[in-house]
Amino acid sequence: MNDMIRPFIADAKRELRSGQDVAAAFAKVKDGMRREVEAVLEEEARTGSAVPQIDFAAVKADKVSAGQIDHIRRRGAVVIRGVFPQARAEAWNEEIGAYIADNDYLEKAQEKSGMDKYFDNLEAGRPQIYGLYWSKPQIMARQAEEMAETKRFLNRLWDVRGPVGDEFDTDNDYSYADRTRRRQPGDSRLGLSPHMDAGSYERWVDPAFRKIYEPIFAGDWTAYDPWKATYRTQTREYASPAVCSMFRSFQGWTALTTQGPNDGTLQLVPIASGIAHLLLRALQPDVPTDELCGAEPGKALCADPAWHADLLEGLVSIPRVDPGDTVWWHPDLIHAVEDVHNGERESNVIYVGASPRCAKNEAYARKQAARFLAGESAPDFAAENYEVDFKGRATLDDLTDLGRAQMAL
Repeated sequence: MNDMIRPFIADAKRELRSGQDVAAAFAKVKDGMRREVEAVLEEEARTGSAVPQIDFAAVKADKVSAGQIDHIRRRGAVVIRGVFPQARAEAWNEEIGAYIADNDYLEKAQEKSGMDKYFDNLEAGRPQIYGLYWSKPQIMARQAEEMAETKRFLNRLWDVRGPVGDEFDTDNDYSYADRTRRRQPGDSRLGLSPHMDAGSYERWVDPAFRKIYEPIFAGDWTAYDPWKATYRTQTREYASPAVCSMFRSFQGWTALTTQGPNDGTLQLVPIASGIAHLLLRALQPDVPTDELCGAEPGKALCADPAWHADLLEGLVSIPRVDPGDTVWWHPDLIHAVEDVHNGERESNVIYVGASPRCAKNEAYARKQAARFLAGESAPDFAAENYEVDFKGRATLDDLTDLGRAQMAL
């Protein structure tokens, strides 16, 4: 922990504790989360997965039912199947593999190992995530009309009304260039412990974050609406490699290979209101005055069994997905990657989140566009800059009109 941050944490905790019984508030949250975990596990046992699943065809035809939407909002996650034809996703997988091989990525990555420190404080270490942003398949997935339609559906799950107008544009977005995961069968070293992205200690200290979570900090967690967008685009994150400085309404990825439970893939605690547990747990008297249950500047916000064991009982693997399916989760959802890949094929994905149009995201997109044109790593990530001289890298000519608009070009 940066010692310069400790006084700010102590001051914030003092303010948040004042005027309320934080122990009583947390007891109510624990009871509510226990019921939510029980519901997740019951649904998992009864249906095979507590993660909602819908078809892209239903999204396209505007035939997703009110019951399905309520389910997604409660769980904070959804698998949307068939966004891309399976053959197209499989071809992307092959093309990314060739891009890696043709440009000797693995050899170059050894020379730059250790530049990305974001996951240092997570027990399971760093997964097989490749520091590549500008391969043609990544560009094609981001700018695809099917992806745009999917993200419009997801963004409309939010209540964007705010005191000075809509918090963001639900129908348009700026691309957030992220990386790709390629995990080998049998891998047992490269999982990812439970965590949240998009803010760590800031969730208690930053004024906008505190406004988002105001009902929780006031002791009435049931009044908190995870889908109320007000103040979400006004947060300020601690600048650090791999800390997302865009607002993502959903984190997500597109499957390039078939994968599911035990294939070294994604796990979720599918409880959209689960953040209430983490926020109030850190205010309890057994946590040191200047600490937040392990939250550190510039790191992922870990969900630690030492502090959050009862909530982590709800950690479940996503259902089996096939190439072209997409997986999405709320930015406050605890997620992880299975420690062991016991499957028989690679577990590969392209990370594509939903980053709707707003002033915060436009400012980032303009910085990102310059990096794209130069072939450098995206601004939020370690400056590994592998692709500057890579053969086959996407260029301006590969962008469609939609792709240019999404890149603020």
